Amino acid sequence: MASDEEKSENFLPSSDDTSDSEREDGGPATGTEQPGTSGGASVDRVPVYVRGPAAVDVTPDKDGGVTKEVIRPGYGDERPGTGDTVYVHYVGSLTDGTKFDSSRDRGDTFKFTLGTGSVIKAWDMAVAAMTRSEVCIVQCTAKYGYGKRGSKPKIPPNATLVFEIELLDWKGEDISESLDEGILRSQLSEGDGYQTPTDMSTCNVHVKGKHGDRIFEDRDVTFVIGEADAAGVMAGVEQVVKKSKQGARSKAVVKAKYAYGSEGNREYNIPPDADLEYEVELKSFEPLKDSWKLNLKEKLEHSENLKNKGTDFFKVGKFKRAISYYGKIIEYLKDEEKLDDETDASTRSQLLLAAHLNTAMSHLKLQDGSEARSACDSALKVDPKSEKGLFRRGMANLNLRNYEDALADFKAVLDLDPENKAAKNQLAIVAHKIKQIKENERKTYAGMFEKFASEDAKKAEKLQVWKDGDKQEKTAESDAAVNAATDSGDHSAPTDQ
Repeated sequence: MASDEEKSENFLPSSDDTSDSEREDGGPATGTEQPGTSGGASVDRVPVYVRGPAAVDVTPDKDGGVTKEVIRPGYGDERPGTGDTVYVHYVGSLTDGTKFDSSRDRGDTFKFTLGTGSVIKAWDMAVAAMTRSEVCIVQCTAKYGYGKRGSKPKIPPNATLVFEIELLDWKGEDISESLDEGILRSQLSEGDGYQTPTDMSTCNVHVKGKHGDRIFEDRDVTFVIGEADAAGVMAGVEQVVKKSKQGARSKAVVKAKYAYGSEGNREYNIPPDADLEYEVELKSFEPLKDSWKLNLKEKLEHSENLKNKGTDFFKVGKFKRAISYYGKIIEYLKDEEKLDDETDASTRSQLLLAAHLNTAMSHLKLQDGSEARSACDSALKVDPKSEKGLFRRGMANLNLRNYEDALADFKAVLDLDPENKAAKNQLAIVAHKIKQIKENERKTYAGMFEKFASEDAKKAEKLQVWKDGDKQEKTAESDAAVNAATDSGDHSAPTDQ
């Protein structure tokens, strides 16, 4: 039986220019099984399909290449959208009734992602027009199936195909950042173009929220990506907007985690831990202007606003959001180095310095010493005598346990301001840590020397014992030889040579 992974690649799109090498085994070069090649499919026949008057052309161009005839209506009026995972049963046959593939014969459902080209074109068109539990007959020409070459060995060239499809169910695309199915989005319409809102884009949106069957919110709202909560827009809806093109309409099931959480919402009468359903239409959006689209005056003005917004986020503990705003200031101003107007040059330096320093402080709050030190280095390039730059770099080095560097930074602060109490306090802390490290090293080395001396003494003692034992052994051997000679009666002296 084919695995889910194998089946998800069945019915791959086929074009007229598909090479023979790609179709040699009935599938792509990887050897993935195609319809009619599955070992689980039985080769038999189904009744020959004759298209009836109820068949509907579902091609965008209405060229008759894909028709769909309902043989059992589904329920409701909802239909799956692009990106949804759909679950179907199907039986595929040629126009003469020869069956080439069947999920029912395999005893397993077939799933695929709708509208992404993972199946033949006819399937993307037909299934998108079905309702839940509907059964229909889809007939498609080779243009919307397997093209001029077909799919060996069971689908001949230029084949018109017939499919009986039952749409069992579907679920929306998981667009949550952690992919925990907390936000399942189904697209009702895809929208225009290819761009989606980026960080700090201003979005005009219509939202309709439902809890059960009750509509609790139905309004137009404008908000900035990253600041949706300020407009009363929940995180789940903001994520839907970020994934939408202009003019797109989506339906989303939002879990409580991305909605109003364990607290609920009294204004809307939403109980704790409630999952919600939203319809979201992105009417329009305007991205934050790129640096190259702004003149100097506009960059300075935008940077001042960004600094204020970043500081607002910093004050409420949203340090990552603050960093993104300070980062935009740096992007705007980093290359504006040669300015003739002294006022503009001074304003630019002040804003750039503040952006680097505030970025450093935000990273310190996040316990990220490495990024904080890097931001301080950048700040000190703007102003080498920045007390805040030196002090915060000292704190970053302290966080990284680079105590000697931290000591140098705090001393540099005191060189600029001998009365800086914060620097004095940190200097004392760092000096104490360095003293502790040296004391620990002294004790460690002293212990090591004692251990080495003890081991050497033990080795010397063992060597002496060995030597004494060897001496005693040789003495015993000599005495034994003398005794042996005496016992044999040999009392003659050695013969002179």
